[in-house]
Amino acid sequence: MGARKRVKRIHEGRYVAELEVEFLEDETGWSPYRSSQDACNLDDVRDALRRGDIRRAATMSRGYELRPVASQ
Repeated sequence: MGARKRVKRIHEGRYVAELEVEFLEDETGWSPYRSSQDACNLDDVRDALRRGDIRRAATMSRGYELRPVASQ
């Protein structure tokens, strides 16, 4: 069984959060998949962003605020 690390991005409203998750690979038909802990972390960050709890999301991930660019 092998593992690869990837960055997953979650976009909610005007915020984006980046989390590093590990994809597990094996010989089954379900491969690659995430660990249950990584899936829970992704859900927790997504829920925090939806509630507007930016501080909570920032403790678990790298956060970014999206701002519109003024057109000319």
